Amino acid sequence: MNQTRLFLIFAWLMVATLLWVEWNEEQAPAPQPAATAVPGAASVPGAGDAPTASVDGIPSASSQAPANAVATAPTGDPSVTVSTDVFRVELGGGELSQVDLIGYGQTAAEDSPPVRLFTRDPLHYFVARSGWSSPQGAPDHARGFRLEGDVRSFALAEGQDQLVVPFLWTGADGVTIRRSYTFRRGDYAIGVRDEVVNNGDQPWQGYIYRELDRIPAVVQKSGPMSAESYSFQGAVWYDESDGYDRRNYDDFVDDGPLNRTVNGGWIAMLQHHFFAAWIPQQDQASLFVLEQGNGRYGIESRGPSFNVAPGGSAATTARLWVGPKLVEGIKAQEVKGLDRAVDYSRFDIFAALANALFWLLEKIHVLVGNWGWAIIGLVVIIKAIMYPLSKAQYKSMARMRKFQPRIAALKERYGEDRQKFQQAMMELYKKEKINPVGGCLPMLVQMPVFLALYWVLLESVELRHAPWMLWIQDLTARDPYFVLPAINMAVMWATQKLTPMTGMDPMQQKMMQFMPLVFGVMFAFFPAGLVLYWVTNGALGLLQQWWMTKKYAEAPVKG
Repeated sequence: MNQTRLFLIFAWLMVATLLWVEWNEEQAPAPQPAATAVPGAASVPGAGDAPTASVDGIPSASSQAPANAVATAPTGDPSVTVSTDVFRVELGGGELSQVDLIGYGQTAAEDSPPVRLFTRDPLHYFVARSGWSSPQGAPDHARGFRLEGDVRSFALAEGQDQLVVPFLWTGADGVTIRRSYTFRRGDYAIGVRDEVVNNGDQPWQGYIYRELDRIPAVVQKSGPMSAESYSFQGAVWYDESDGYDRRNYDDFVDDGPLNRTVNGGWIAMLQHHFFAAWIPQQDQASLFVLEQGNGRYGIESRGPSFNVAPGGSAATTARLWVGPKLVEGIKAQEVKGLDRAVDYSRFDIFAALANALFWLLEKIHVLVGNWGWAIIGLVVIIKAIMYPLSKAQYKSMARMRKFQPRIAALKERYGEDRQKFQQAMMELYKKEKINPVGGCLPMLVQMPVFLALYWVLLESVELRHAPWMLWIQDLTARDPYFVLPAINMAVMWATQKLTPMTGMDPMQQKMMQFMPLVFGVMFAFFPAGLVLYWVTNGALGLLQQWWMTKKYAEAPVKG
């Protein structure tokens, strides 16, 4: 296979793929308010609603009213505020209604307000809720729980590792449910513990539900190749038997209900760089369901169900992650599959490759202390690992360049007879022991690496607003002065000059000549971190190709 033709195909495939994804983003309809719920999806019933069908005591989704009919505001005690070293929270007994991530600004400016992940603002509505349902009465997420004590503002003091915010519900029949929120220093996972105590004379039966409910975030595009446009937005879930799965907002209705009984697992809502997830107690069963209505989308873990005898008690715990997609913080939760919340790809093999690349990138960052130099170091290491393969590629190209005059002579001899020209060229390759497909394997091997690294640089919150040097003060934003795209054009042009084009038809040659310009324009809108990677990769490839050409091409062989 002609090396130039292979490169041309690879380049155009990349361009076509990116343009197709971008066109898809532009054409995709914005989620619209829905008049009806997803078939089988439902809102959790409030106190006093009796289930009509159940799985292990948990109502099936199809037995309930339409989802998210109204944005019910809590009607219990006024909300309390909690401040830790990582966020400021407003919550009631059954709902976290506002969370500000104090370590992450909305923009790269020093005085930028923090990212507000949870809010009851109708334009950006996103909350986490949890309540109970029982035919005998129970506190739901909107009413019932009362704060224990008179303190309305909690703060994690210096030297204090955790603080607990307690709530209590007391039923008419002697049943109490005590809920405790636990906040820990440096931790985006909030512990939520519920304990049911039956001091009455009759058995009490009920189940807990935990849900995330939101209006889809508005994607802030900074250009036609905006990183945020390509990040997954929607609901995801994980259970050990079926693994990781996801549903974007456009497919909530079309792909049907979820209704999956799960032991452990977790549910989440993802957006670019940030997410919220309920992690139920891993040895308890629950029902995962999706919800949609009135323009709001939700995912819910319903259960476990309890039957508490008189004088008895029962408890259930969960964690609520509200924060950035920090790889180390997520791993620290020691929950199987939670690392998939860093959604590099829905395909396991690409996700595993991307995780491996990020692991290496993070190790380099520890050494150099700068994400821009870490990207450059990563490219150097990948190039070194692939050197044996790329050496064969460039050696083959160099030998082909050596015989360009003879190939040109053959082309002139056979004129328009393409078949005879190809036969004569293949005979020449065979005689001179040139492998025309010697460069195919390295390029094919590098394709999944390129794609995986592309998603790592788009998705990793660790690189968000990270500076490199000089004019590049945000690796996730485009180069403000287009210097890196211009350098990339120059590198591609120089590489093209070293690439043998003998035997190509005029149309292919024209396409190759326009390739640096096409990539230059496209990369002008890419995040600077991606362009830095591509420029470094291209520059090292150019240097390697120049050396191989000098070493193996020698003087051209005349025909």
